[in-house]
Amino acid sequence: MKRPRLEVNLEELDQIIDRGTQAPLSESESEKLKSALHALAGMLSKPRTTEKTNNVLKQPETPAPENDSEPGPGHGRNGASSYTGAKKVAVAHPKLHAGDSCPGCEKGKVYPQKEPRTLVRIVGQAPLAATVYELDRLRCNLCGEVFTAQEPEGVGPEKYDETTAAMIALLKYGSGMPFYRLEKLEYLLGIPLPASTQWEIVEEAAELIKAARDELIRQAAQGEVLHNDDTSMRVLHLAREPSDDRTGVFTSGIVSTKQGRRIALYFTGRQHAGENLRDVLQHRVAELARPIQMCDALSRNTPKLSDGAEILLANCLAHGRRQFVDVSANFPEQCRYVLEMLGNIYKNDAEARERHLSPTERLEFHQQQSGPVMQQLHQWLEAQFALKQVEPNSGLGKAITYLLRHWKGLTAFLREAGAPLDNNVCERALKRAVLHRKNALFYRTLHGAEAGDLFMSLIHTCELAGANPFDYLAELQKHPTELASNPPAWMPWNYGETLARVGVR
Repeated sequence: MKRPRLEVNLEELDQIIDRGTQAPLSESESEKLKSALHALAGMLSKPRTTEKTNNVLKQPETPAPENDSEPGPGHGRNGASSYTGAKKVAVAHPKLHAGDSCPGCEKGKVYPQKEPRTLVRIVGQAPLAATVYELDRLRCNLCGEVFTAQEPEGVGPEKYDETTAAMIALLKYGSGMPFYRLEKLEYLLGIPLPASTQWEIVEEAAELIKAARDELIRQAAQGEVLHNDDTSMRVLHLAREPSDDRTGVFTSGIVSTKQGRRIALYFTGRQHAGENLRDVLQHRVAELARPIQMCDALSRNTPKLSDGAEILLANCLAHGRRQFVDVSANFPEQCRYVLEMLGNIYKNDAEARERHLSPTERLEFHQQQSGPVMQQLHQWLEAQFALKQVEPNSGLGKAITYLLRHWKGLTAFLREAGAPLDNNVCERALKRAVLHRKNALFYRTLHGAEAGDLFMSLIHTCELAGANPFDYLAELQKHPTELASNPPAWMPWNYGETLARVGVR
């Protein structure tokens, strides 16, 4: 409902409120007070839910083109091919077979179609299920000896099998469900499983599959581009040296990319992201070329390497862009110019991905298309201070200073083949640690944090590789000897081939 322009008399509104404490308001007074409140609410700016330029600058979105064709019935959000983990059941026609006469026209013959008709049926089930085997027992009435039936074939002596640890770890470290919450859920479903028992299960599994995480670290060190960042974390019982003056605890995220393959690693403790990256790079082969490191401009994200080791530093353009997003309400025109210029850079990068350009071709493309844009932006930024158009201590001035101070790192994509524009891939990886912190609040000990880092590294690397993390964690536990003897063959992207080669699949 659109309301007319309202002249607000504060003294009159105060009188209306005072009268309202003594007696009910009249209809006219109620309407006047309501109109004033609606006018005030209309002046408040709505919170942003995204940092897209159109939303930041409050530009109307381009309407989507009209599509007269409507999807046919049965077209859901996900097609049958999306259910890669579903059990597939082939259903034969009960009466017809290939080559039979057509029952419709009674003249032709029927033959199989290339694609069968698919039906998807989804059922609910508990995260953890239990089976109680009642083994028959017979006792001799003379000697007293008891004879017990053997357990069914395939049922081992262990109470918890490999899939139990895989599901608990996936829920806890992949989906952020705390142990106590899973305990309550399973109790309601009739499968009691104390939180302490859950921890014992995943602790034992972590020790069993540790070799896979160590191999991920070794392979990540050989990456061409390494992203890193950290977020705060809490560990209740963390022993510190008397000389330790640090008070913070962090979870560092490292995402390594090599030939399109990504590996995610997590490390929780006193060290910052740069120090954890330094430890990872100690496993790097000396003969390899210098890697590119992508991070924001915080000094704690840059590793202090040993003599002879070098990296190519690239800084996150999204962090520089966010400086202008935060002050766009106070400096709309200047921020509009910067955001639109940076928007052109991201459009060019999206086009390079669509065209599947190689790193060298992408570099040449950016040098031709994005180089002049960044040069023009740099001249504009310097002119704002040179012509005294902007106060250096203002919000806009600080945003401009940030870009100019870190310009070399922010424009690495114009000099180095394969250098990314931003650190968003690592920011997304850290959301897994943030989700754990939001739900579980803390790790009890550093040992528990190490187990969490192990499972988060394996689970998120599976996600990046398009592998099923539940199946992967279960198979690692089923083949600990093979894993220990040949870890490279048991990575998320090739363990399926290893299982097929040994005849398991």
